[in-house]
Amino acid sequence: MTITICSSASFYKQVIEVEKVLKSMGFKVKIPMTANEMKKKGNFNVETFKPWLTGKSNYRRKTFLTKQHFKKVVSGDAILVLNYKKNNIEGYIGGAVLAEMAVALHFKKPIYVLNPIPSRLTYTEELLGMQPIVLNGDLAKIRV
Repeated sequence: MTITICSSASFYKQVIEVEKVLKSMGFKVKIPMTANEMKKKGNFNVETFKPWLTGKSNYRRKTFLTKQHFKKVVSGDAILVLNYKKNNIEGYIGGAVLAEMAVALHFKKPIYVLNPIPSRLTYTEELLGMQPIVLNGDLAKIRV
């Protein structure tokens, strides 16, 4: 079974750690392209990997990365959202991950979320409406 990990780029170091755990549990794992780049370079400074911050024309790269990850969501058996504390919000899930979850929902993929969904987001209702399976930190609860 293949699990596609989705998360904020701020959590890509944790993505690499969870990828190892899931592989040791017997899963195939797909991670974002930028997480792979960060792993290869040993550099997890997010700003280094966001060229669009220096000019709007560089958003082509963001578009490319988004489409590539959508393909991984569609080709996997399930997604796992890694949501940790960010911007003083426990269990943060950002806009890009919300979009990835919507793709998974549309293609009838199980949606696992590592930690509880925050109640303080303007789109908490949409997150809950996707009926994700909240693991409460326990990867052993994944059943694909």
